[in-house]
Amino acid sequence: MNRASATFSADSALVGGVHAAANSEPRRGFTKPNLLLLHYTGMRSAAAAIAYLARADSKVSCHYVIDVDGTITQQVPEALRAWHAGLSCWAGETDINSCSIGIEIQNPGHELGYHDFPAAQMGAVARLGRDICRRHTIASERVLAHSDVAPQRKIDPGEKFDWGWLAAQGVGHWVPPSAARDDDAGLDAGSPAASIRAAQHLFARYGYAVSVTGVLDARTIAVVTAFQRHFRPARVDGRIDLATLATLERLLVRLPARTAVETI
Repeated sequence: MNRASATFSADSALVGGVHAAANSEPRRGFTKPNLLLLHYTGMRSAAAAIAYLARADSKVSCHYVIDVDGTITQQVPEALRAWHAGLSCWAGETDINSCSIGIEIQNPGHELGYHDFPAAQMGAVARLGRDICRRHTIASERVLAHSDVAPQRKIDPGEKFDWGWLAAQGVGHWVPPSAARDDDAGLDAGSPAASIRAAQHLFARYGYAVSVTGVLDARTIAVVTAFQRHFRPARVDGRIDLATLATLERLLVRLPARTAVETI
């Protein structure tokens, strides 16, 4: 815990106010962030979320909270490590807190009445995201959902978050998703191991924490579901169908060669 952040100046001119969080500390092994992670608060109001995220006994924190009206509150300086990602992994890195900036977006979430993200709020996400990515040279493919880095634990910010619109504003990596077909059953537990292994290989290359085993296990299904929440939100069913694979393959084509990671 680092209480030096009790008083600090905002890192972005877009910030409307500072409400310091107790839980922060120096980054471990990273001098600057290289990943932007988006969450929803899962609470009834931004005020309640900000108050909770500021408390030492919450054991969590974040860098920014964005309210439904677009108001941005900073809680941890960008130079410090906030406690927002939890047990997570991306492209082989397991200390996501140390390499990332975390933005909590006010939305009650799936358990409290999940709803669309208002235009004013999305506009603020886009502006702050552009500002952060520009200042820290964060690549578009390193703008991720909490569910991407923790697919077996988290589902936020969820399928109603408009990643396509955000990418059109210059934040994030996106291709128009291929349309799912009702006659495409996709892979299942009885599918050839080579086919399952090939699909797992693609998800691992993109950065997801999945082992290339040829077995359609719970982790693989969670990864597929997380991928669909982000990149094919019209149908989130955890099935490795042709449309999901086609969308993934087109995303991989657009990745710089240096970012493709394999997890065996």
